[in-house]
Amino acid sequence: MHPAAPPTVVIVPGLRDHVPEHWQTILANKTADARVVPPLTNDRISCDAQVAALEEALSDISGPVVLVAHSAGVMTTVHWAQRHRRPVRGALLAAPPDFATPMPEGYPTPEALSENGWTPVPRTPLPFPSIVAASTNDPLADFDRVAGLARAWGSRLENLGPVGHLNPASGYGEWPRAEEFIRELSRVSSDASA
Repeated sequence: MHPAAPPTVVIVPGLRDHVPEHWQTILANKTADARVVPPLTNDRISCDAQVAALEEALSDISGPVVLVAHSAGVMTTVHWAQRHRRPVRGALLAAPPDFATPMPEGYPTPEALSENGWTPVPRTPLPFPSIVAASTNDPLADFDRVAGLARAWGSRLENLGPVGHLNPASGYGEWPRAEEFIRELSRVSSDASA
């Protein structure tokens, strides 16, 4: 029996522009055949446009994928999972923001997020295994609220400790644990289907 082909890693960034020192960019550069959902230049704050960009990135991948989402990319992934079905081995959902409460200045308001289709955030179980990796001092989300989302999605919650928003502004470039989580999601799901 031949081992199953490894899943394609698909990076789902948040609403930011391309950031070379971000852990997702570093991960994409060192992962063979990784795909990155490109940042939008138009309708960036539109949930529908972000979901469509993820679906487009997945459209020519024939085998299973592991989604690796950060920040608003987590919300894109959750909304995408409500609308589309395809083979997903698992998803790493890192530092999800809380779109239901006001975020720091410079981020979209709850009203703008609602007008652009982000809220209410889906709270139904995801149709694939997932790990929510959450910070205890994320300026964009309270840990207990993220834990509630993880429970609603059927995700395993990983407490990362005080890592801010797990981005360069919080002192995070390379994040080796992402690779551990990806290996785990690839292995667990392929074991389950064997």
